[in-house]
Amino acid sequence: MPKILLVDDDVELTGKLSDWLTKENHDVEIAGSGKDALQLLAHFQYDLIVLDWSLPDGTGIEVCRQFRAAGKQTPIIFLTGKGDIYAKETGLDSGADDYLIKPFEMRELAARMRSLLRRPFGLNVQGLKVGDLELEFQSRIISRGEAKIKLMPRECKLLEFLIRHPDRCYSSKILLNSVWPADIEASEETVRTCMKTLRQKLTKLRKGQLIRTILGSGYILDGK
Repeated sequence: MPKILLVDDDVELTGKLSDWLTKENHDVEIAGSGKDALQLLAHFQYDLIVLDWSLPDGTGIEVCRQFRAAGKQTPIIFLTGKGDIYAKETGLDSGADDYLIKPFEMRELAARMRSLLRRPFGLNVQGLKVGDLELEFQSRIISRGEAKIKLMPRECKLLEFLIRHPDRCYSSKILLNSVWPADIEASEETVRTCMKTLRQKLTKLRKGQLIRTILGSGYILDGK
C-alpha cells in the first residue's frame, strides 16, 4: 500500500485521483498549496509525490527544488498543462522523475506510478518477497510455502515498509510518520501495538525473528 502525496489545488481532480488511488490500495494525502506540501514533506515520508506545476502560492518547480535540496529522493511526477520541450526540461532538471501533460488518462498515470514505485526498490506491482516469505498487496496475504495469513491493512503497510528498507533501524516515531496517514489519530503506542500483532502473525509462519527490536533505537528487519 504505497503512501502517495497529491499536491494540487484542483479539488475536483484531487478528489477523483484520491478516490481512484484509494480503490487501487494506496494511502493518499492531499496538499492544496506548496507551503502545505513542504510542511507535510518535512514531517512525514511518502512513497511517491504527484505534483502540480501551478500552485496558488508558487510553482511545483519551487517545491521540487526545495525538496531535492534537502536531500530527499522520493519519486516525483509532475502534472501540468505545459507541453513544450522547455517546460519538460525545466521540470525534469528541477529533480522530477516523470512528467505527465493534462488532460491525461488514469491508466497512463497508473503505469507511470507503478514504474516509479518499482524503480528504487525492485518491487513488482503485485507484491514483494523477503527470504521465503511473500507479501501480496491486494489480498494483504503473507505466505510461506503453503501457509498463509491475512494481515490487517496497517500491518501490511508496516511490513511492506520494513521489507522495502531492510537492515535499517526505525524508531516508533519514524514508523508512525512513514506508515500512518497524517490526518488520523495515532501515536507511537499505536505503532507498538500494530508491531506486536504483526509479530504474532509472523510467529505462526515460524518467522517470529524476522523483525528485531534494538533496545533504545527501534525495529529492524533482517533482509537476508
